[in-house]
Amino acid sequence: MSDNKTLLVIGGGFSGLTAGIEAAEAGYNAVIVEKSPYLGGRVAQLNKYFPKLCPPLCGLEINMRRIKTNPNITFYTMAEVERVTGSPGAYDVTIKLRPRYVNERCTGCNACAEACPEERPDEFNFGLSKTKAAYLPFDQAFPFQYVIDDKYCKGPSCGKCKEACKYDAIDLNMKPKTINLKAGAIVLATGWNPYDANRIDNLGFGRVKNVITNMMTERLAAQNGPTKGKILRPSDGKPVETIGFVQCAGSRDENHLQFCSYICCMASMKQALYLWEQNPDAKVYIFYIDIRTPGRYEQFFWKVKDNPNATLIKGKVARVAQAPDSDDVIVEAEDMLSGELIRQRVDMLVLATGMEPSAKTARPSVPLTFNEHGFAVPDDKGILAAGCAKNPFDVAKSVQDATGAALKAIQRIVGGR
Repeated sequence: MSDNKTLLVIGGGFSGLTAGIEAAEAGYNAVIVEKSPYLGGRVAQLNKYFPKLCPPLCGLEINMRRIKTNPNITFYTMAEVERVTGSPGAYDVTIKLRPRYVNERCTGCNACAEACPEERPDEFNFGLSKTKAAYLPFDQAFPFQYVIDDKYCKGPSCGKCKEACKYDAIDLNMKPKTINLKAGAIVLATGWNPYDANRIDNLGFGRVKNVITNMMTERLAAQNGPTKGKILRPSDGKPVETIGFVQCAGSRDENHLQFCSYICCMASMKQALYLWEQNPDAKVYIFYIDIRTPGRYEQFFWKVKDNPNATLIKGKVARVAQAPDSDDVIVEAEDMLSGELIRQRVDMLVLATGMEPSAKTARPSVPLTFNEHGFAVPDDKGILAAGCAKNPFDVAKSVQDATGAALKAIQRIVGGR
């Protein structure tokens, strides 16, 4: 690789993929580094994205095809950037690869998972289901290659997965590796994590049955999710007939996330539509401070608001409790418009938790400044930020921002600054 023709992209979510692909299709070398076992990031976990309610795997599949057919793109999964030194136009980068324990001979036959005796919480489904320690992250994962979780695998002392594999794809003695490369510019696209709902004391997550987060709801509604797309409450598998949404769960709060996460209102509207697709008579209660549906998304909001089974309550939720006689959830709030105290019973409650930049809890090893919230601060050098590493964005804005970051990176490679 030519030093001044290489763009390093840190993060393999939708923003990172976009930046890498755009640069590669412009004739530059792109190296994508992703810490998880698959490419696609948070978008891969969505059921659909707004406003068209398209399945995200359609867009991801197109990008994966572009990666497969472009020789200018190299990607590493289960990888993290350990060190960046140098200057714009000539960065020296050290990348650490964690062992996957499954090599390129893997055909995705599932024999290793069938033979594996150990289970693990399924992180892709936010713990709503389990997988074996030998697992495929999800059924359309890219790369389509199994991985073994060494936190739960007993290693060579068990070896049942290795015995079951006909293709010699299991290597339980695989070790970490280090790769060194040079790059002319770097795009940071490390994305976001859902805010930890356990930290919001009054909303009952973790102690009241059937209180879940918005991203957990995405997995419940997804065809490849733990309930095969049926929105069932976790405690007993009952179809949801009444549902509550708590907006700004941890956002716009000086004790949690002080900023608006931009997508949460739209996510709840979208998930209300998920439920009505399955049960048109379902009752939806949305507790909000303000509803924010910018620009073209306003029509999406009215589509939900005008549904006779929707009740929007302007008021902050004070308390969430378990119903004394069932697995139902009791939501207590004040209606700010009427002044009435509300005590609403629902089958399931969804917390619209905000997006926290990944860099807030796992600061990347790049010489870049981050603000007090963990978002990257743009500089005028050779390292750029894209997507939700920089600001809360929806998918469309993330793609636009990442395309711009790729262009700026190319300009800096060409200009050597």
